Amino acid sequence: MALPTAVRRRDQRLEARITPDQKELIERAACVQGRTVTDFVVSALQEAAKQAIADHTVWKLTQEQQKVFIGALTDAPAPNKKLQKAYKRFRKYKASGRR
Repeated sequence: MALPTAVRRRDQRLEARITPDQKELIERAACVQGRTVTDFVVSALQEAAKQAIADHTVWKLTQEQQKVFIGALTDAPAPNKKLQKAYKRFRKYKASGRR
């Protein structure tokens, strides 16, 4: 089970080279929010990372795309010979206990 954020050790480092203008902007943003630069940067990076992952894991489909997708799932063709053979190989692989 993961520890709450306040209890987790913060012993990992992350470094970046930035321009003086970027540093000044980041420092100013942290200041106006009443936060340390470290807190501001870590929070901003964490949110950006979560968003980047969500952008690549969440599908946003139009209604038409949803209909096509659901149709492909519900009206899928019967498995052909190649798929049946692949399934048999998979079952044999799983039964062997290899990973």
